Amino acid sequence: MDQHITWDQFMAVDLRVGTIIQAEPFPEARKPAYRLWVDLGDLGIKKSSAQITHHYSLEELVGRQVLCVTNFPPKQIGPWMSEVLVTGFEDANKHIVLAQPQQPVPNGKRLL
Repeated sequence: MDQHITWDQFMAVDLRVGTIIQAEPFPEARKPAYRLWVDLGDLGIKKSSAQITHHYSLEELVGRQVLCVTNFPPKQIGPWMSEVLVTGFEDANKHIVLAQPQQPVPNGKRLL
């Protein structure tokens, strides 16, 4: 890949760490998903919908730190307003594996 971006372009994406404080089923979603509440420190608690049901149970998500894009506009997903994008990678079977810090960091810290 030969395409480069500038530092300013990278910094335009506001990637921050947060802790999932609540997770619930999201039966109204078209694809299997959970409703999440993520504590992003000074940014507050934000809602998200995440298609992460294959690798994660609701119980194991609470307390887990995740990397979120915080500067997308809110997106209506069925009856749910998603305020942040919880990031991850597709595995070989196209199931999402969460992007997470290797060690705990304060909620709201930005990815640099």
